Amino acid sequence: MSSREGGKKKPLKQPKKEQKEMDDDDLAHKQKLKEQQKALQEAKARASQKGPMVGGGIKKSGKK
Repeated sequence: MSSREGGKKKPLKQPKKEQKEMDDDDLAHKQKLKEQQKALQEAKARASQKGPMVGGGIKKSGKK
């Protein structure tokens, strides 16, 4: 089966997606997600300022 078609085939072009209109519920939901993401970033920043959490876990004695 020898064919002269070599290399990678190009994918078929997909039709462009239409911009769907957003209603008030969609806008409110996006705003809520942005606020949650922002709060999460602030919490991560505050946690990293305090330093790593160490000292927990099982403590081993030096005896064998």
